[in-house]
Amino acid sequence: MTEITLSNLDKMIIVGYFVIIVIIGVVVSRKTETGDDLFLAGRSLGWLAIGFSLFASNISSTTLIGLSGQAYMTGISVANYEWMAAVVLVIMAVFFIPYYIKSRITTIPEFLERRFDVRSRKYFSVITIFLSIVVDTAGGLYAGAIVVNVFFPDIPIWQTILALGVFAGLYTAAGGLKAVVYTDVLQAVILLFGATVLTYLMFEKFDFSWASVTAGIEPEKLSKIRPLDDPALPWLGTLIGVPVLGFYYWATNQYIVQRVLGAKDIKNARWGAMLGGTLKLTALFIMVLPGVMAFSVFPNLDDPDMVFPTMVANVLPIGITGLVLAGLISAILSSIDSTLNSASTLITMDFVKPKNPNITNEQTARIGRITTLVLMVVAVLWAPNIANFEGIFSYIQQAFSYIVPPVVAIFFMGILWERGSRNAAFITLVTGHGLSALLFVLSAMGLFQLHFTITAGMLTIISFGVFYLVSILSDAPKAGEFADITWKPADARPSEPMPLWKDYRLHSVIVLLLTAASVIAFW
Repeated sequence: MTEITLSNLDKMIIVGYFVIIVIIGVVVSRKTETGDDLFLAGRSLGWLAIGFSLFASNISSTTLIGLSGQAYMTGISVANYEWMAAVVLVIMAVFFIPYYIKSRITTIPEFLERRFDVRSRKYFSVITIFLSIVVDTAGGLYAGAIVVNVFFPDIPIWQTILALGVFAGLYTAAGGLKAVVYTDVLQAVILLFGATVLTYLMFEKFDFSWASVTAGIEPEKLSKIRPLDDPALPWLGTLIGVPVLGFYYWATNQYIVQRVLGAKDIKNARWGAMLGGTLKLTALFIMVLPGVMAFSVFPNLDDPDMVFPTMVANVLPIGITGLVLAGLISAILSSIDSTLNSASTLITMDFVKPKNPNITNEQTARIGRITTLVLMVVAVLWAPNIANFEGIFSYIQQAFSYIVPPVVAIFFMGILWERGSRNAAFITLVTGHGLSALLFVLSAMGLFQLHFTITAGMLTIISFGVFYLVSILSDAPKAGEFADITWKPADARPSEPMPLWKDYRLHSVIVLLLTAASVIAFW
């Protein structure tokens, strides 16, 4: 890998980007006075902001680096996580968004208390806070430090982690979700443009010939559906495990769903989800395929997490490098600010405010800001330890595989089955995570060797069974007790009459057809 010297133009672009972020944080912070402003942007978000923010918060540095690195090692089957997200967002728009918006909840665990009880709310809140800081925020900091280190090798990684964490933590604490979303829109545009330019230049190295790309790559690396014994992503894992991980991430994860909760109404929430799902389909072309192409262009890389930084360092011309690096910094900050804000929301609204119900909105905002800064410190301290794991993307997905299955089961059963009992939810969480812990230990000892996506699917099926059995053995809820919080076909209709072209159901069909086309094209 050649040494990188940033031109003055590159440096000006990067500095200019940081100035814009600071301005956004300052302007928004002046209008952020209450807890509702800090955590849900005053419930004023439109569909465009929601869709771009969903995309930017997900396509973070961990995803950007992880997708390219995994594609470099194993091929395009890693894109299954991306197209499955589009399917899950359609499911969320149909089944979950009406209840999230109508109930005016601030946190996703709060929804569990309304459907089940406070035990499930606080249990799930602790799990989400842990994943947000130890997996999402720390993973974003570490991945971002790797990228920055390529261009500034003399700066130790821990110092880069500290600088990124402090910067993101300060403007998130000041401006809250609105600052996060506004910067996300900017970050999404830069990210899409930068990744598209990089893909174009990588394809140019093959004279824009797909035949030239495939000539030097094993056919199985260009197939999304892989054999059952495939070590990267077997077809059974795609069928039963990837949907579980996707559903948790897109429909129950506070740091993602918080954008939907901040929507001005149901229709904007649904439109935003459809836009986010459409943008997710681009990941195959601007993030995964370049990683596969890099296998021919840079064949001897030892660390797969260095694939994307290597492409940026060696493919882009002077001037464009600064823009793409600004996009990378955008991705880094996007994931960090989102997870910090959501974890702060959970601690403040699920633990502090229930014990202090009389605190004012201004006090709630102040507590949220302090919590954000404390969580930032925790994430900065943990992030360097991720170097001990093999691959950032693998680190994140494996962590989720053992933790999220019981959560997915209780959300689905809770909203689709009115007979589901309060005890069933809590017992499913405790039992499911007990089994998950056992399998994790057995896996670490080499005694349990199923692929983690298959494990996730298997644990989810068991959790469904536990929930069903406990509910049947428990006293039935009072007739109609959960009628307003369990799904009915009428809830799938738009919230108000509108032309067909504005109907989210038409948008859903289009997203699903585009998804099917992308899967079939690379079957």
